[in-house]
Amino acid sequence: VQLQASGGGSVQTGGSLRLSCAVSGLNLDDYNIAWFRQAPGKEREGISCIASSDGAKYYAKSAKGRFTISRDSAKNTVYLQMNDLKPEDTAVYYCAAGKIIYYLLTHILPDVGKKSDLGDVDYWGRGTQVTVSS
Repeated sequence: VQLQASGGGSVQTGGSLRLSCAVSGLNLDDYNIAWFRQAPGKEREGISCIASSDGAKYYAKSAKGRFTISRDSAKNTVYLQMNDLKPEDTAVYYCAAGKIIYYLLTHILPDVGKKSDLGDVDYWGRGTQVTVSS
């Protein structure tokens, strides 16, 4: 199984980037895919998730209205379109796959429940750096 994140880069405030997560070795119909990010000195933060069962989309408060998650089942790829980027979006972005969506959603939606252990997520990809300058 491999999750390959790409599309990061450096942009100015207000700019846009589209991240891609190319998935191999597992089917998007079976695994929920989420995006996380981690800034230096901070814990890993859940940003968005797309459900395997029905394609439902979930966003953290920090992403809602600016980021859009989508998937292309034919390409087995999940995207994160990020608009109106801010310096506080600067982080390494990771995509992750999980059979049990609950474990992912605890990191994205505070009302779902106590954050699960990141080790409960089945697969992680390597990150891609996003840097937003003011």
